[in-house]
Amino acid sequence: MMKYSTFFNCLVLILIVLCTSCSSYKNIPYFQNVNRGNNLNESIDNFSPLTIQREDILGITVSSLNPEAWGDSSNKTSGYRVDQSGEIQLPLIGNLKVAGMTTEMISKEIQKRLTTYLKQPSVNVRIMNFKISVIGDVARPNVYQIPNERVTVPEALGLAGDLNITGIRNNVLLIRENDGKRQYYNLDLTSADLFKSPYYYLKNNDVLYVQPDKTKSNSGDRNYRNASLILSAASVITIILTSINN
Repeated sequence: MMKYSTFFNCLVLILIVLCTSCSSYKNIPYFQNVNRGNNLNESIDNFSPLTIQREDILGITVSSLNPEAWGDSSNKTSGYRVDQSGEIQLPLIGNLKVAGMTTEMISKEIQKRLTTYLKQPSVNVRIMNFKISVIGDVARPNVYQIPNERVTVPEALGLAGDLNITGIRNNVLLIRENDGKRQYYNLDLTSADLFKSPYYYLKNNDVLYVQPDKTKSNSGDRNYRNASLILSAASVITIILTSINN
């Protein structure tokens, strides 16, 4: 009877270990309620072009049939910084209010004003200092320069090497500065609702913070966590074998 009691206790211990492992796994997969049906077309209606803010640096390229008239040689690499008044200063044009405008709007405005001085001007405007930061429980926390004006939360986390297994996926903090104010938003990576969130597309100087779960602070890293689970299972097996042999 004692032998069967020991064996039963060991089975209970195994079930506890397995259940604990399963309960933690359900918080790991991304976008758990996404519709995986075939031929599903979902419209994108939450993307809005970036608007220029103070301290942004604009790269402006102008070409025309008389390029010598533009006279822009000092800002080809350094760009034009948007001052505290929301303005930049350009050759021929002078001060131009750009805060709150998109790069496409600025490009059209500059092109219109340059028609007085240049023959068939063509203007390209981009944000030179577009960057995001990903910190916390990710593989490669860092500040990342973005070469275009469109980057999503999953793309940013991909640049950082994805979350570690101990990163909390349903409460990622987005820190955003907008019009001189700092704002905080919580994002749930386990829900497909993220795709429709107004914060799915990141803006210049956004910060993503991934909080580690309690296991991270207790074990140090996921390798220790996995090793502990393996050792626990090995101990259980040893106890079972010993009880059977006796």
